[in-house]
Amino acid sequence: MAKTPRKKIKRTKLKPAWERGYLSHGLWLGKNRVGMVRMDKDARPEEKYRWEAATLAGGAATLKEAKRAVEEAVLMGTMQLPLFDPPQRD
Repeated sequence: MAKTPRKKIKRTKLKPAWERGYLSHGLWLGKNRVGMVRMDKDARPEEKYRWEAATLAGGAATLKEAKRAVEEAVLMGTMQLPLFDPPQRD
């Protein structure tokens, strides 16, 4: 028996990627920036890095913690329905 060729599945789902900048680090999904981490020099040591993602913001002591918080906020935003937006009618 001859083997049938398998179809290659093309995945179009983009993965977010971190990009380092001069004053901040950004989390990009394609050409859209979905999150950002900046260093706040005047802040307390516990909140040295300020992060923003969607409508959430916060502070973290290390860059690694701040990046993890941004990734969690983006993941939560993509998995949950918006709370205050009315449902779209077609």
